[in-house]
Amino acid sequence: MTRDDTNDYAALFLNDTPLLDVRAPVEFARGAFPHATNLPLIDDQERHLIGLRYKQQGQQAAIDLGNELVRGEVKERRLRAWHDWWRAHPNGYLYCFRGGLRSRTTQDWLRQAGIDAPLVTRGYKALRRFLLEHLEQHVLQGPLWVLTGRTGCGKTRVLHQLHRAVDLEGLAHHRGSAFGRRPGGQPAQIDFENALAIRLLKLGDQAPVLVEDEGRLIGRCALPLCLNQRLRSMPRIDIEEPLESRVDVILEDYVLTPLREFLDGHDEEQAHGLFAEHLLGALDRIRKRLGGARHQTLREIMIRALEQQRRGDGGDEHRHWIRALLSDYYDPMYDYMLRHRQGPVYFRGNRDHVIATLQEWEREEQARPEGRSR
Repeated sequence: MTRDDTNDYAALFLNDTPLLDVRAPVEFARGAFPHATNLPLIDDQERHLIGLRYKQQGQQAAIDLGNELVRGEVKERRLRAWHDWWRAHPNGYLYCFRGGLRSRTTQDWLRQAGIDAPLVTRGYKALRRFLLEHLEQHVLQGPLWVLTGRTGCGKTRVLHQLHRAVDLEGLAHHRGSAFGRRPGGQPAQIDFENALAIRLLKLGDQAPVLVEDEGRLIGRCALPLCLNQRLRSMPRIDIEEPLESRVDVILEDYVLTPLREFLDGHDEEQAHGLFAEHLLGALDRIRKRLGGARHQTLREIMIRALEQQRRGDGGDEHRHWIRALLSDYYDPMYDYMLRHRQGPVYFRGNRDHVIATLQEWEREEQARPEGRSR
C-alpha cells in the first residue's frame, strides 16, 4: 500500500518516526532531528558545483549537472543505501531542505525501484519552524517550575527521578559550569533546540514541567531567549543540602564519573593524563574570577589530588579543593544570582524531600481527569 506524503509534523516527533534526510552532509551537520539519518542525494562537493552552475546558468543547467554527477555506480551506490534504510525503517519518511527537487528525485528513484517512499511536505525547513513555534509557545504559555539550589545539591538527580522534567544539561551534553565539559563534545545549537522542543512536545502543557535553573549558556549551547527570560520569574522549588553532602555530589559528578568516561575510551595512563588536563584546564578558565593567589592554592591542591588518584589511592583528596571552591566561589555566585530571581518559592527542602514531594504531585496529576491540572 502506498502511503501519502505527510505534513503532520507533531505525529512524526511524538512517534519517533524514522526520517531519511537527503540533504548534503554539511547541511545535516548544522542541524537535524534525533531520529534522522543522513543519506544524501548529493555530497558536499557536488552541492557546491551544482550551486555554482545554478548561479551562472540557471535551474535547468544545475539539474543537468546534477544528473551528470549522480549517475552510474554513484547513483546505484546511493540507491542501495536508501534501499537498505527503507528495509530497516518501513514506516519512515524522507525529506530535503524544502521538500523540493532533491526529495522528489529521491522519491522517484526509489519508487522506480519498487520502494514506497513518502515525503515530509515542505521538508526540513517546515519541521524546524514547527519545533521553534512549539518551543516558544510552550515556554511562554505552558506552566513551568524552576528547580534551584546551590552547586552540588543534586538538581540533576532530582530531575532524573521525575517524568515531567527536562534535563537541560543532559540535552546540552554538558554538566554546567567551567568543569562541565564531557567527552564527545556538545550538540550543535540547532540540535539542542530541536531536542528541547521535542521533549516539551512529548510532555504536553496540561501540567507544570520542571526545569533546572540555568544561565544563558550551558557550555556553548545557548538557552532560547524566551526560556532564559522566563526562568527568572517562574515559581521555584529550592533544594537545601549541607556543604558536605554537596561535596559528595561534586566528587561523584565532576571527578569520579568523568574519569570513568575517559577510561572508557583510553588506556589507563592516557585516561588519567587527559582527565588531569581536563580538570586543571577547567580551574584555569576561572583563574581571573578566583584571583591569582586563590587559583594557585587550589591548583596545587588539585595536582596533589590527581597524583594520589593516579596512584590508586582513591579520590578523597579532591574534597579539599571542592569544598573550598563551593564555599568561596560558587556559593557567593549563587547568592548573587538568587537576588535577581523574582519567582516565588513554591516549597523548599532537602533533596530526598523534594523528590518525594514532586513524585507525589506527579501521581496526583496522573489521577486527575484529563484536561484538569492544579
